[in-house]
Amino acid sequence: MKQLIPNTGILAILATTLLIGGCSEVNLLSYGAKKYHASHEKSNSAVGNNGIDRGESKIGKPYEVAGIWYYPKVDNAYDETGIASWYGEPFHGRKTANGAVYDMHQLTAAHKTLPLPTDVRVTNLENGRSIIVTVNDRGPFAHSRIIDMSYRGAQLLGMVEKGTAKVRVQVINGGDNLDQSIIAKPETPVSEKNNVAAAPQAKIVSGTLAPPPNIKAAPLPKVEQLPAPTGTPAKTQLASSTPYSTPSPVVSAAPITESEIFIQAGAFVDYNNANVLSARLSTMGPTKVSQVLVNGQDFYRVRLGPVQDIARADQVLENLINTGHTDARIIIE
Repeated sequence: MKQLIPNTGILAILATTLLIGGCSEVNLLSYGAKKYHASHEKSNSAVGNNGIDRGESKIGKPYEVAGIWYYPKVDNAYDETGIASWYGEPFHGRKTANGAVYDMHQLTAAHKTLPLPTDVRVTNLENGRSIIVTVNDRGPFAHSRIIDMSYRGAQLLGMVEKGTAKVRVQVINGGDNLDQSIIAKPETPVSEKNNVAAAPQAKIVSGTLAPPPNIKAAPLPKVEQLPAPTGTPAKTQLASSTPYSTPSPVVSAAPITESEIFIQAGAFVDYNNANVLSARLSTMGPTKVSQVLVNGQDFYRVRLGPVQDIARADQVLENLINTGHTDARIIIE
């Protein structure tokens, strides 16, 4: 969204404005990278049936922001937990990274590496709310954030006032259809199994039955005539004190499960290396080494935590990065 000028001096100035906490509304560096991609990438137009300006379809070339390289790629199995932020008024009406016009009232988001556009389900792990949004922008570039929500998306997820939230982000099959289901999950989590589906809509036909013998019929509810455009039949509805409003986008609800915040400092094939790092970082807080199997290879992860809140996680992460652990990241479990 912001013009990124290929000048290291200017980039350094922009980098100093990067805010680690809260939403990214004043994140000049983030806007610069988004604007850079909007003006340097060309592809096919993609406009969704839901009215969202999805912008141009593209994966994008590798790019660098503040000394960190990002490598966009197709990842239909993408399923990650982390911290979400949001961006709104200062960017409203400006171009996104793939040429779409950012509308803070639409359900869109920014991501560092997913193809543009890609549809993802975002679940707020703090309140169980879940929505589907279209990723058509790049960002956020604060180390601890994995997705930047539009104002409307943040509003529906219940994270506007706080500015951030612990979330789970999952790619929707193919990225082209908001009605498609989540794919590439070897096992469906309990939270997904218990999602509350939207109630099906169907026409309801009603009639008036005669009252039982010796029972007086209750009066029918008052029916009001609604104005209709010229040349179309008028519509009726039951009288109500509540004004008519357009239905809101579907927000799924899932049971809230306890989650904790960790900072992963690194992952090693050699257990001894992991153990050495764990001991070195113990002065920053509780550390642990855990074994995990990735693509048939055993790795030993070094994590600090759990930490009590996002602000503390940001501080620990910043300390790790400043001491040379540039691959450190926040993990929600």
